[in-house]
Amino acid sequence: MDPSLIIGLVLAFGTLLATISMEGASISALLLPGPMLLVFGATIAVGIGSGTLQDSILAIKSLPRAFTGDRGKPAQAIPGIVAYAETARTSGLLALENGVAEEKDPFIRQALQSIADGVDAEDLRILLEDEISSTATRNRTASKFFMTLGGFAPTVGIIGTVVSLTHVLEQLDTPDTLGPLIAAAFVATLWGLLSANFIWLPIGGRLQRIGEMELERMTLQMEGMLAVQAGAAPLLVEERLRALISQPAGKGAKKAGAKKAKGSGRAKDQVGGVDFADAEAIL
Repeated sequence: MDPSLIIGLVLAFGTLLATISMEGASISALLLPGPMLLVFGATIAVGIGSGTLQDSILAIKSLPRAFTGDRGKPAQAIPGIVAYAETARTSGLLALENGVAEEKDPFIRQALQSIADGVDAEDLRILLEDEISSTATRNRTASKFFMTLGGFAPTVGIIGTVVSLTHVLEQLDTPDTLGPLIAAAFVATLWGLLSANFIWLPIGGRLQRIGEMELERMTLQMEGMLAVQAGAAPLLVEERLRALISQPAGKGAKKAGAKKAKGSGRAKDQVGGVDFADAEAIL
């Protein structure tokens, strides 16, 4: 479990509480049910309304990942892939089917089953790339939902303040009550800004980063399993995959764009007949 989100939220709210205490304000004055209900309820409602119900359900199911983190770093997948490469070299590709039931990673399990079934390299690459694309779409949808909530929340808070100020203007004949009423009116704006920057946007950014790490791992796994299918030497597979992990971030994105623009004219780096240029382009 990666506790960075929990640590960040605790520090953020702790700083807020410390500031309130230093200013001599009352915490209970900020915990008003009406403004909080409007900000959180309306923000979530318009967030759901801005997409599809399926998008909202997907985002809610992805929420635990924001707190637990990714399933593992790309480097953690290398030993298992190397082990499969050794099995393929010593016992043949059909022997990989024995590891399907024991493999916990569904992506690797799918690749093992396809290899054991005799799927050729090109079809296997297309199959795994489609799975990566589907995963990227799901991750992007979940992250976008919470980012959207972060965009709506401040505006909803302002709406709550306007509604409260309308009530304040009705009380102009009682000046003694104007101060508390105006203070209460701005609580909605406070919760709108606070929920956006302390809750929704951090969660959205966290899910986005976790999604990027997952795609990096899946891309490395794809290239590794293609190398296994091609019968590459285990040591060579390990060295090449570790070299892919050490690629500087951001460099691969430019290569990916150049690869699409050039089409079939790209250069290929092969190990055992497997093209590793795609992994370098993505990573």
